[in-house]
Amino acid sequence: MTEILMITGMAAVTFAIRYILLASAGHFSFPGWAKAGLNFVPPAVLTAIIFPAILIPNNNGIEFNIENPALLAAIVAVITGLVRKDLLTTIIVGMFAFGLFKWLL
Repeated sequence: MTEILMITGMAAVTFAIRYILLASAGHFSFPGWAKAGLNFVPPAVLTAIIFPAILIPNNNGIEFNIENPALLAAIVAVITGLVRKDLLTTIIVGMFAFGLFKWLL
C-alpha cells in the first residue's frame, strides 16, 4: 500500500511542477541575454554526458590513447558529422566505427 501512495505522490508532484511551468509559458518571456545563454545548454549537457563515456570507458581513469575504441569512434563520428552534416548518418557511422574498433582492438 505504501508503494502505491509513494508512486501516486511522485506522479502528483511531477505533474504539478510540469503543469505550473507549461501553464505559465505564454505569460512571460526571457530577456535577450537569458535566451542567448539558453542556446548553450544542449551542447553543454551533451558534452557532460558524452565526454566521460568516451574518455573513461572502463571507470579506470582517463584513457586518452589509440587503444580506446570509444575515442577512435568519436573522432570518426565528428569527422562524419562535419563532412555530411546529417545526424542519422553520423550516428550510424559512429556506431559502426565503435563496433569495428571494439572488434579490432
